Amino acid sequence: MRTVARPISLMQTVLRLLLVCVLANAVHTNAAQPAASSKFDHVATGFVLNGAHSKARCESCHVRGIFKGTPTRCAGCHTAGARVPAAKVMPVRHVPTTQPCETCHNTSTFSGARFNHQGVKPGSCATCHSGAMATGKPGGHITTSAPCDTCHRVSAWTPARFMHANVAPGMCAACHNGAAATGKPARHVQTSASCDTCHRTVAWLPAAFSHAGVAPGTCATCHNGTSAKGKPAAHVATTAACDTCHRTSAWLPATFSHAGVAPGTCATCHNGKSAKGKPATHVPTTAACDTCHRTTAWIPATFSHTGVAPGTCATCHNGSSAKGKPATHVPTTASCDTCHRTTAWIPATFSHTGVAPGTCATCHNGTSAKGKSAGHFVTSRACDACHRTTAWTPIVAYSHMTPFYKAHNSGVTCVSCHKTNNEVIAWQLAAYKPNCAGCHASRFKPDAHKKVDSPRILYTVVELKDCSGSCHQYTDSTFTTIKTARSGHHRSTDGGF
Repeated sequence: MRTVARPISLMQTVLRLLLVCVLANAVHTNAAQPAASSKFDHVATGFVLNGAHSKARCESCHVRGIFKGTPTRCAGCHTAGARVPAAKVMPVRHVPTTQPCETCHNTSTFSGARFNHQGVKPGSCATCHSGAMATGKPGGHITTSAPCDTCHRVSAWTPARFMHANVAPGMCAACHNGAAATGKPARHVQTSASCDTCHRTVAWLPAAFSHAGVAPGTCATCHNGTSAKGKPAAHVATTAACDTCHRTSAWLPATFSHAGVAPGTCATCHNGKSAKGKPATHVPTTAACDTCHRTTAWIPATFSHTGVAPGTCATCHNGSSAKGKPATHVPTTASCDTCHRTTAWIPATFSHTGVAPGTCATCHNGTSAKGKSAGHFVTSRACDACHRTTAWTPIVAYSHMTPFYKAHNSGVTCVSCHKTNNEVIAWQLAAYKPNCAGCHASRFKPDAHKKVDSPRILYTVVELKDCSGSCHQYTDSTFTTIKTARSGHHRSTDGGF
């Protein structure tokens, strides 16, 4: 027999809807009770209940029993006029920011936020840094109406990068008065001119004093040894004005003009009294000074070796006629010009091109050539592992072979760790290697590393064996709420521990 579906009456529809509402209300009511909610796995919804959310009643978020469409972002509930009226919203005195709540806050506690300056509007620092909400301008600060971020940076409050761009010319002393900022020292040249007449904001020294308006021949008016540096005691005896030889662009070298000096008459002045003369160690010669020397530069002398036969250097360079091979010279029978050049005696142009890597000590053994000194670092590496043939010092190629070494600040020297002057050293506290505590555990101060104030709980070396880790201070022994966040307090590259 075929069954024909009967049409549902209006009364039946209403009754069914009422039944659905009653059941939904019952389910929602049961979900709000702790006993029943423990059976419901909220993780399955994709939103994990933690912190303060785990203690909230279901209806606090699922208003009027509506589950679908419940916000999962903070701002969906914690905003005035949002779907959840009972949720705590951003107060009027909150730091101005466009960042999401979870950038600084967490569900454990709304207070103790980890502030991020990324969303702060430029020029609005004083909104918080007023001395009330956050540290403000100190009493001794330079007087200025400029916003904090004109000079300071959020990455580092000091040093400040003050901008002089908007400072009116001639107004330097408004700040540089010795109180607000460094002023004119007691030994400053006597002048009533403004600071920026000579100094520049990019670098206080050297000063760019302009001699443009100074009358020729009047240098000694200031350069008298009191107002400014004057003629030294060892100066060539002369009554000529300073600018006869010297220039304002550079005091040395002096630009004395030898144009009118007759060739071969150098010794008339260069006699050791009026001007520097031939030294006692000079090559014995009766030739005039200008035979080898030039007025543009006394050294190097321009003696011409053009006609000197190769391999005959020692004919003159014998230690008598001219400087010869010193006692500390590398033992060799080769002629001087094998390595040296007439244009410059040093550096010698010995070629290391054909020397096999790692064989430096074949010559650099302390006999044939300079070798490893007695105080040299004890190592089995070849010389060219650290040194270069172009320059023996400074050492530019040394690298730590151990993967556990961390770069330390510039104040730490090699002997700070390598106390026995040996390349290979043992861990001072091997139980903690390869962490920082392997060397620094003996300096660990428990009192300075509190975990909880009351009851007093301290961190152990084991917990902080990596000194660059976190040592947060918590509000109580449950270790759930951070009172003071201290992440990465120590760094091996810091100036101090």
